[in-house]
Amino acid sequence: MKTLLIAAAALIAPFVTTLANAGDDALLGEARKVATTLPPKLLAVLQEEIKKSGPEGAIPVCRDMAPKMAGEISQQTGWKIKRVSLKPRNEARAIPDAWEQAALEDFDKRAAAGEPPAQLEKGEKVGNEYRYVKALPVQPLCLSCHGPADQLSPAVKAALSQHYPNDRATGYSVGQIRGAISVRKPL
Repeated sequence: MKTLLIAAAALIAPFVTTLANAGDDALLGEARKVATTLPPKLLAVLQEEIKKSGPEGAIPVCRDMAPKMAGEISQQTGWKIKRVSLKPRNEARAIPDAWEQAALEDFDKRAAAGEPPAQLEKGEKVGNEYRYVKALPVQPLCLSCHGPADQLSPAVKAALSQHYPNDRATGYSVGQIRGAISVRKPL
């Protein structure tokens, strides 16, 4: 009887593994879709505000509107979404937890080894939830507020100092990893 059970388990194991992988693939696809929803919406609003009031006038878009947009996406999808960075601007919202920090550090190593930053991602089951992060490479538009400190306008420097007295999110160049979109969902 014991031999029969072992043989049956050996026959079933590949099917169970296939089903588990299919579930993980579905979660990865769903997480990717959620994570890629926020950046283009935020970019469109930023571009519009920069046209109206310059980069310094657009800082509240990232500070106030981005979290609201993320909250709306979370309500619509059931996934918690946020932006995180190793050099956070907003210490109340952008500090990565240990899992996110490890992923961001890995992204930096992989980018330094030649992987395209826009393709860097990580998704996996962690405890009782699915976690996913996707790197956010610096775009030319980002440099107005995230570029080298000596290249920021006085108005941007003043606005950053007012809104983010402990800002660490400058000194970037195009293509570097600014941070990541992080999403998670209970299983």
